[in-house]
Amino acid sequence: MARLSRWGKAAEDAVLVILLGAMIVLAVAQIIMRNGFGSGLIWADETLRLMVLWLALAGSVAAARADKHLAINVLARALPPRGQSISRFITNGFTSVICGMLAWHAWRFLQQSIEFEDTLVGGLPAWWFQVVLPVGFALMCWRYFVFALEDIVAGIRGTRRWPVSPGDHTP
Repeated sequence: MARLSRWGKAAEDAVLVILLGAMIVLAVAQIIMRNGFGSGLIWADETLRLMVLWLALAGSVAAARADKHLAINVLARALPPRGQSISRFITNGFTSVICGMLAWHAWRFLQQSIEFEDTLVGGLPAWWFQVVLPVGFALMCWRYFVFALEDIVAGIRGTRRWPVSPGDHTP
């Protein structure tokens, strides 16, 4: 299982690096072509917007993997370990439910896009580019569901599974 987790992390990181690198290269090429030659790639602006969407979702999935999304944990610092775990269970459970709802509605949106034969970037099926929405939210839903389960187990044991202060490190 640890090997699968390492492969998944490596794949997510590779997607982030490739997307960011491709965005930089495409944006610089577009700027040079427009300013230097008075022309540009017709599809570049739309592609860059789609790449920003993919990068945002891939980054969100990576942040969820490391449990590094923004959080205000003032309450967690004031509670004992068991209370901290219960608080985190509620927060992660709620986050999982919201991400699950977003995944469901993104899936419905994708189905409508297929049904209406929407196109992007010069006539390509739009769903090819939009599939990142349900997949990304489903991955985040799963990760926060697992975190919630880990938090409830930690709460039962009277321990915690996450860092509370900035100097702590995730186990």
